[in-house]
Amino acid sequence: MFAGAGLFYLWIQGKKQAKLDSENPLKPSKDKPKKASEPEVMVQCQYCKVHLPQSEAIGYDDRFYCSQEHFHALDAQGWIGDARWRISPNQDARPENISPDLVVIHHISLPPGEFRNQFSSYHIVDFFQNKLDPNAHPYFEEIANHKVSSHFLIARSGELVQCVSTQKKAWHAGVSTFLGREKCNDFSIGIELEGDGDTPFAEVQYQALTNLIEKLAKTYPGLQFSGHSDIAPERNTDPGMSFDWKRFQKETGISVQKLPFGLDFR
Repeated sequence: MFAGAGLFYLWIQGKKQAKLDSENPLKPSKDKPKKASEPEVMVQCQYCKVHLPQSEAIGYDDRFYCSQEHFHALDAQGWIGDARWRISPNQDARPENISPDLVVIHHISLPPGEFRNQFSSYHIVDFFQNKLDPNAHPYFEEIANHKVSSHFLIARSGELVQCVSTQKKAWHAGVSTFLGREKCNDFSIGIELEGDGDTPFAEVQYQALTNLIEKLAKTYPGLQFSGHSDIAPERNTDPGMSFDWKRFQKETGISVQKLPFGLDFR
């Protein structure tokens, strides 16, 4: 009898303790070490080199930026943040103490006439990187061994690709003369527009070109502008009759004096 009473007492006490535990759950001991949280991944701004958490950075093309201003700017190494960087080996150093003061506008389409296919621009990048497959198209076999590059390519989609730093010399102008100055590659920036020169360029290409010129002019305020045909008239016709120089001048806001070959179609 006494044993039964004892068991009943213990059962009553257990019920009370369970109720107390549910109403007052145990708090973790201050002395017990907490589980370490994962450290925030830090990245570096490509433009200003400041370190910041990756969650707060602007990521683009495997690079990071701390602000929209730095993302859309030309950095101290001659690279634009919001361009796709596809580096060409076809480049070398500019002559000592020479900074670019000329922009040369070109057109290009690979294969010829295929610019209407917005997915064909990768052939141009391959060409500039010496990776063009000569078996992919009959025309590629003719040009696959040429060593050519340009600082920038504006695809039919409006996408901006940069292949060479503006501080370096790209191989885009060839034998050329600008107002009596030879070897235009030494002092120029080359911009290729995807197209054939006979077909009007796309609206987004003009927009991308205007944005690009605005960025370049902040670093190189003395820039003048020409077409490839202006500096190598016996060899080239680009950017061609479809490039609207008047529109270009109006939308960029550059002075007419910086367009020494005028605003007429040519």
